[in-house]
Amino acid sequence: MSKTILITGASSGFGKALAYRFSENGNRLILTGRRTENLLALQQELATLYKIETHICVFDVREKKTVFDAIDTLPDPFRNIDILINNAGLALGRDLFQDADLDDWETMMNTNVMGLLYVTKAALPLLKTSKHPHIINIGSIAGKEVYERGNAYCASKAAVDSLSQAMRIDLLAEGIKVTAIHPGAAVTEFSKVRFKGDEQKASAVYKGYKPLSAEDVAEVVFYTTTLPEHVCINDLVLTCTAQANSFYTHKNG
Repeated sequence: MSKTILITGASSGFGKALAYRFSENGNRLILTGRRTENLLALQQELATLYKIETHICVFDVREKKTVFDAIDTLPDPFRNIDILINNAGLALGRDLFQDADLDDWETMMNTNVMGLLYVTKAALPLLKTSKHPHIINIGSIAGKEVYERGNAYCASKAAVDSLSQAMRIDLLAEGIKVTAIHPGAAVTEFSKVRFKGDEQKASAVYKGYKPLSAEDVAEVVFYTTTLPEHVCINDLVLTCTAQANSFYTHKNG
């Protein structure tokens, strides 16, 4: 049965892979992100491959009014949201606490935490109209275990973990499923953004082992939406076989 899926951060990485995976089943998609060109290209690709309906919302999740305005004015065919995937997020910098940039901290906190809150709050009235509402928050293993030079990024993802638990409790009577997915190392733009465009540092993160792909994460997220109505995966940590947790990764060479 076709559903309406809202995916934040759909212009690249996990979000783009999620858009493809959910399109394969003929779902209707609301794609949000900051990069208009990327979203338009994705919309065209999905229309060509899967003949599905998509609606694009270009906004930064940090901008509260823009988020609420975009969701409040969704066209009628897209107003019955069944699944919200809070995917938008980033890491900036890999510095010791005492050396970290305050602007980096603010960007991470406002994107990873406040952005998730804004989108969820704005989408909630539309989720409540669904017969099978589901919120999926993309966290990180960095929210489970703090590592050196992770400081604010780890804190932001720990907040995603806590907020997911809080949503699960507070929305229990509403019949809304809440799932938190916490991926480990995965090849996307993540490290390139974190190291502010330094390709050498970004590629070094993934040398000597096979990390997750965006498609791997999308497949797991999709699986959590296919379970019987009375079954909910609350919390799931996902890593490649070579990674045990935030600290231990087996690398060859």
